[in-house]
Amino acid sequence: MRTVLRRSWAAAHAALVLVLACPPAGAAAFVDRIPLPRDTMTVPMRELGRYGGRFVIGQTSGPKTFNALIANEQNSNEICDQLYASLTNFDNATQRDVPWLARSWSWSRDHRTLTFHLRRGMRFSDGHSLTAYDVQFSYDVAMDDSLPTVGKDGLSYVDPVTGVETPFRYRAVDSLTFSVTSPKPFAMMLSAASAVRIMPRHVLEGPWREKRFASMYATNTPPEQLVTSGPWKLERYDPGQVVLLERNPYWFGVDARGRRLPYLDELAFQIVPDQNVAAMKFHSGELDAVDNVRPEDYRGYREASQREKFTFYDIGPSLNTNFIWFNCNLARTGEPAAGRVRYAWFTNPVFRRAVSKAIDRDAIIRGPFRGYAVKNWALLTRGNRVWYDSTVTRWDYDPAGARRLLAGLGWRDRNGDGVLEDQDGNTVSFTVMTNADNTLRQDMLTLIADDLAKVGIKVSAQPLEMSTVVQHIRSDFQYEACLLGLGPATPPDPGMYPNVIRSSGLTHYWHVRQDRPGTPEEAELDRLFMENTYSTDMAVRRRTYHAMADLMGRQAWFVWLPTQVIRVPVRTKFGNVHPTVIPHRILWNIDRVFLRAGAN
Repeated sequence: MRTVLRRSWAAAHAALVLVLACPPAGAAAFVDRIPLPRDTMTVPMRELGRYGGRFVIGQTSGPKTFNALIANEQNSNEICDQLYASLTNFDNATQRDVPWLARSWSWSRDHRTLTFHLRRGMRFSDGHSLTAYDVQFSYDVAMDDSLPTVGKDGLSYVDPVTGVETPFRYRAVDSLTFSVTSPKPFAMMLSAASAVRIMPRHVLEGPWREKRFASMYATNTPPEQLVTSGPWKLERYDPGQVVLLERNPYWFGVDARGRRLPYLDELAFQIVPDQNVAAMKFHSGELDAVDNVRPEDYRGYREASQREKFTFYDIGPSLNTNFIWFNCNLARTGEPAAGRVRYAWFTNPVFRRAVSKAIDRDAIIRGPFRGYAVKNWALLTRGNRVWYDSTVTRWDYDPAGARRLLAGLGWRDRNGDGVLEDQDGNTVSFTVMTNADNTLRQDMLTLIADDLAKVGIKVSAQPLEMSTVVQHIRSDFQYEACLLGLGPATPPDPGMYPNVIRSSGLTHYWHVRQDRPGTPEEAELDRLFMENTYSTDMAVRRRTYHAMADLMGRQAWFVWLPTQVIRVPVRTKFGNVHPTVIPHRILWNIDRVFLRAGAN
């Protein structure tokens, strides 16, 4: 029986490889028979491409939904980003907002109202007209408090004094004009307005009014019933195997010669369970690109690049961050969740600075990162061209300085066992949890525990399932410290991090969802964030971002760790490939990627 099952699996696997690797027999070159709309979008690109081919990329698991206004996890979002468009897009190469469904936009004199002017003649993938009324419908759904929609958080003004939240006003002025109005000028208004992906009113308005919207566009939806607004539409979904997209025949994007995009016939997301399998499938030729490569695998990719005909792109420091924080949350009883003793340590910035000074980041870069990392000291890393600030306060490796800070707290090794006791005789030790599926973080934690032992602090590692980690940091607070990180927002702007910076935020990890700031420093952080996001003066925004980053550095709420230098492999048979550090690193411009002549 085991042999039969193994052979059956192998046959199915081989069939999947064959389906993904080869186009249908006798497949003809694409011929565009649908008239272009009046307002096309000419897409800038390095070289003009040709039609045909398939691009296959790995994805760790399948999507949970194809509903763009409900999708709230990475795998669903990566696919919905290809299926649906919004008013504007973000150009990863220039790190600037660019027109998309809207051909242009304009501001009112008081900078409170943003008016979008839509392209004429746009259509959904079923040929139905796409207008400002579809935009208003998508906003209505996004702002529906009865639904777990994404995008609504940025579409309201929060009074910095009272905390009262006022939703933005919006309306379809006519079929080609849509406006959004904020109570006050808002720096992130363009990004917030374009966070809503546009879905078809003519298909989904009825289910929404019947309170069935959350169940619409589930992953079992027949592809012909899934109507999209983006450059791609669903061709097929085989759960656990592949999501296959094909071009939207009504898309308005064109190249400089007026030829409709995308160039590729198909875009495939092949489901691979982990990085080991992804590497195996890439080296065997089953994948055309891998987006998430471990530093320990860099050498193997680099040495194989010429033989296997791919480019191993070095795209620079990641926008992702890594850090440790300490649990300063209060339990529902009002008592410190980590206990009174550790709460006293964790809420003391001197202790946090000492921990930071004890960590040898150069050793972490040489070890777990294999040399492919840089030091980082703020939410916005060196990979951010617009906001990176090299002048913020940092507490780098200085073990002697760490010992002085700890001694200044009255902590001593009173029994000679190599571990400090605090002023009340409590052994200075704590446990750091991290996600068990991330070996890089576990390797970092091993070195950090050794470094802290050298200054008299005992640290124990606690690898856990990610779901358990999330439960601890968001709800039950049953932990002492945690090593995790944050992925980048798009655009990578400080105004996109309210949940991290503001004391009421869910990812203000050291003390989440505060009713009011627990410390004067957090109150100042809240004030600076509001000044930053409700100003449209770039000089004010740069000044307040520096003040926020420097305050976070001085307080050491996050003990910053190195950030990875990113390298990604992509087959050389594709043109217009331009990986960037902003997600999606490879697929952000897939509409203009093409298969070179003679390749297959």
